[in-house]
Amino acid sequence: MTPSAAAYALRSLPIERLAVAIATADPVSRAGLVAQLQGQPGMEVVDAVEPGAAGVVVVVADEVDDATTMEIRTIRATGQEHVVLLVAKVDDAGLLAAVEAGVSGVVRRSQATSANLASAIGAAAAGEGTLPPDLLGRLLFQVGRLQRQVLHPRGLTFAGLTEREVAVLRLLADGLDTAEVGQRLFFSERTVKNVIHDITSRLDLRNRTHAVAYAIRQGLV
Repeated sequence: MTPSAAAYALRSLPIERLAVAIATADPVSRAGLVAQLQGQPGMEVVDAVEPGAAGVVVVVADEVDDATTMEIRTIRATGQEHVVLLVAKVDDAGLLAAVEAGVSGVVRRSQATSANLASAIGAAAAGEGTLPPDLLGRLLFQVGRLQRQVLHPRGLTFAGLTEREVAVLRLLADGLDTAEVGQRLFFSERTVKNVIHDITSRLDLRNRTHAVAYAIRQGLV
């Protein structure tokens, strides 16, 4: 997202000003970020974003280690959906760890101009993500390798479902009952019920309706 697009996203948000909190133990880093962000239109630096309120938290770190990912997860656990990581250095493993922890965007400190920060924060607030181009390419490579080397040999998708499980959920979403699903896939009705049970148990879903809803959210149906 470009700086102009980020500014548009900020103007489109249903709030007068976007609250931005800075998570860092370094007072020098905090002062520098405050100085950069105070002049950005539509943004207000606050001590903390209230749980459940609209806003973005910027986490400042030297690298993505266990402490950094724990901090990101702790922030996300409060209900805060939008976290931007400002980091000095990040390798492939750290990038995957940050994404898994739930960051909306990653900005290198060496590239952290006021415009770049505003763009990443605006994108996060709009529900979009931001990565430097080279990090995006590395992330896509890692995701592809995960699919080829880990998931595909086990017959799994990124949603944690096998192809057979996806086929069952698609037919259930079409309104078929378990007997009809079995006939369509040449399974016994008992096998279909076992598949549904495996899905709901493994993914902690309440019932088959919840399982179908999960598949829809994952874009599998």
